[in-house]
Formats: sequence, C-alpha cells, structure tokens
Amino acid sequence: MAVVTVNLRAVTSWVGITRIFAVVLSCLAFSLVASTKDFEGPYGTWCMFTWCFCFAVTLLVLVLELLELYPKLPLSWDDFTSAFSMLAVLMVFTTSVIFPSIFISSPCSGSKCARQAVATTVSCLCFLAYTLEVGLTRAKPGDISSFLSTVPGLLKVFEAYVACLIFSLLDTYSSEAGLQWCVAVYSICFIVTLLIIIFTIGRCLAYMPCPLEKMLVGYNTLAVVMYITATILWPLYSFRGSSHPNACDRNCWDKRLGVTFLTIFNLIAYLVDLVYSTRMVFIRAPS
Repeated sequence: MAVVTVNLRAVTSWVGITRIFAVVLSCLAFSLVASTKDFEGPYGTWCMFTWCFCFAVTLLVLVLELLELYPKLPLSWDDFTSAFSMLAVLMVFTTSVIFPSIFISSPCSGSKCARQAVATTVSCLCFLAYTLEVGLTRAKPGDISSFLSTVPGLLKVFEAYVACLIFSLLDTYSSEAGLQWCVAVYSICFIVTLLIIIFTIGRCLAYMPCPLEKMLVGYNTLAVVMYITATILWPLYSFRGSSHPNACDRNCWDKRLGVTFLTIFNLIAYLVDLVYSTRMVFIRAPS
C-alpha cells in the first residue's frame, strides 16, 4: 500500500499561512454574497466565479502540498502555483472593484447592504493575501529555475489577463481596417503569451528550437511594436466621428475608452517585460 506523507510545512510556512487566509477569505466573500441572493447578471456571475474558483484551486494546492502529492503531477508545480497566485491577484482585484460599484447602492442601509460591504472588505483582504503570496514566492534576481515566478513570468500572466479584459469589452467593432488590425494584435499576442504560460507549466520548453530567454526578447520586441501601433490606431479609428454622446451611447463610449486604457497598460507591461527579459539574457550570458 502507498504511504501518504504529511508535510506540515505546507500549512505552517508563511506561504502556507497566506494560502489558508486566502481560502477562508474567499469562502467568506462568496458566502456573504450568496446570502444576499443579489448577484444576478454577468457581473455578479463573474464575482461569484472568481471567489469560488480561487477558493477551490487554493484549497486544492494546500491539500496536494500537505499530502505531498504534487510531484506526481505532470507539470511544473512552482510555475503552476506562481501563475495561479498572480491570476488570483488580478481576478480578485477586478472583483473587488466591480462588486461594490455594481451592487452596493447609495444610500446604503440594512443587513443586505452590510453583508455586501463586509464581502467587499473581505475581498480586498483576499486580494492582499494573494499579493503577499506572490511576493513570498517570487524568484530571486537571476534565478529562472521557475520562470513564472520571475518578473517576466508574472508579467506574462498579467498580459494575458489584460488581453482577456480587452476581449470582454470588444462588443462590436466596425469593418475599419485599423480596428481589425488592433483586434489582430490583441489576439496574436494573447495566443502567444498563453502558449508560453502553458508550455512553461507543462514542461515543454525543452522542445523549443531556441533558448527561452532569447525567444522572449524577440517576442517581446515584436509585441511592443505591435502594441504601439494598436495604442495609436485604436483611439484614432474608434473615436473618429463618434463624439460623445451623439454617435455612441455611454456604454459604447465607456467600452471604447476601457479598451484604450487597457491597451496602454499592456503596452507598458510588454515594455517592462522586454527590459527584464533582456537583463535575463545578459545575466546568463558568459562574461
């Protein structure tokens, strides 16, 4: 019979304690909101999904590390946990902003409002818990044994998530060639970034024809150039002839403005990514 080993350090280390707090806080958040029975619509569904997803995955990580079962999984565990904790930071942060802005009305009174306010506070604390986990597990400078725990690796998760937010705001776009190019930029960069994350977690980087660091420099350079064009073309074509609020209602205008800012955020992320990736190549290069 197989002997199950219990690793108490999985729940007594600082990372383990942080994960326990994240499990408790995420569970408390979705329980409070569920008790109000007011989470209908796409935004409410997203908030509940975020808390439930983070709760379930973090609890699974704790159990697998406590019983030391994770080495049997066909994946890079450190890369997986680093990528998930960064994703959780972004998801819970977005939820902590969306939920109160959509569901807490002003003036706010009654037990329902109190539970919603507590859920928002708990969600913010959950965001801080995942942020602390990212800080505790981040790789030291020069160490790329776990790529997704390095700054470029964490930025890859950020870039993919921001691209998903952009897609969620691309309700409709015209047949303008400039806007079609922007959507192509978002799609191409998202797919390549997602493949890098998946290949890293799946330990498939050894099958790549060139070293990861050099490939990242080339890809990030291309992504920066493409996002520069999107940063210029999206507002140019999107707002041309659409002075608010005549040709575009408030919802349409807000979505186009949101895509503009998210495009700028991703451009900055790819620029920082390029700088760090270039430093990784020089650090590892023989003197």
